[in-house]
Amino acid sequence: MKSQSSVNLTFVRPATFFINGFSDVPHGKYYYVFLSLVYVVTVFGNSFIMYIIYLARRLHTAKYVAVFHLALSDLCGSSALIPRLMDMFLFNHQEVLYEACLANMFFIYHFMNMQSLTLLALAYDRLIAICFPLRYHAIVTRTAMCLVIAVMWMFSVTYFSVYVSFVNRLSFCKTNVVDSYYCDHGPIYRLACNDNSLNVLITKITFGLLICLPLILIAISYLCICLALRRIAHGGDRKKALKTLTSHLILVAIFYLPTLSLNALGFTTPMHPNARIINNSLTQTIPPMLNPIIYTLKTEEVMQSIKELYKRNNVNVTTEKKDQMLS
Repeated sequence: MKSQSSVNLTFVRPATFFINGFSDVPHGKYYYVFLSLVYVVTVFGNSFIMYIIYLARRLHTAKYVAVFHLALSDLCGSSALIPRLMDMFLFNHQEVLYEACLANMFFIYHFMNMQSLTLLALAYDRLIAICFPLRYHAIVTRTAMCLVIAVMWMFSVTYFSVYVSFVNRLSFCKTNVVDSYYCDHGPIYRLACNDNSLNVLITKITFGLLICLPLILIAISYLCICLALRRIAHGGDRKKALKTLTSHLILVAIFYLPTLSLNALGFTTPMHPNARIINNSLTQTIPPMLNPIIYTLKTEEVMQSIKELYKRNNVNVTTEKKDQMLS
């Protein structure tokens, strides 16, 4: 009983965490202003692509259900991160309640995971479209894609609820200062003065399961696509099929390569907190900003839909003006 009581007495859960941000960097606030501009572009771009998909009937397909969900995940992920970041560092509200910190951690990781899994769903869509073109519309329906997205949400919410709850087993008896720009799991579990080996293990499992595995599955899908394209005799058909893959390949590259390299570097070599802040923040904020731009410029269906909606809007405006003149 005495032993158990002493364990309980030494277990410390802070009321707040202090998010440190940059250390010893003059004019560091300018970087956060830059991230706020990134957020404005992200909100506009992803809202625009969702608006276009909603209005254009030709985009009411399974593929664009996934694209819509990617834009939504990008928007929510950036909204979970950047406004809070601006409030902390531009208005000096760096003290964050313990419970609010864990909630912030959950939403940031959850929406990052949804971006990753949505890219995997889009790879599956392209795999079926190119390898089984005659059965594509029977296999990849809007209902099927919505079901896939629902399963992704259930898995991600459950997984990250457990993941974040592992922080509750840690005792913070030394300091509550987090050397990051948000409630980041890695810098927080390193503050613990009791055994954090379980947190280290779950972090490595998360990296393998939610970053490496989806990327491996995407690579396998593209290997199958390449083998299928080799069987297409006509060069024009092969080129047309490759054009449909370009935008997805770019999205995969800008999401996974920085994340993969940054995490691999973090496991092998110590990283200065300032370098971690810059690399992590760019990795988390730039892809959501670029995704809608890439899908708008590199996807012919989206560009065609924008032109059609623009023409339709012009016709409606002209008709209304004529009606006003006649009346």
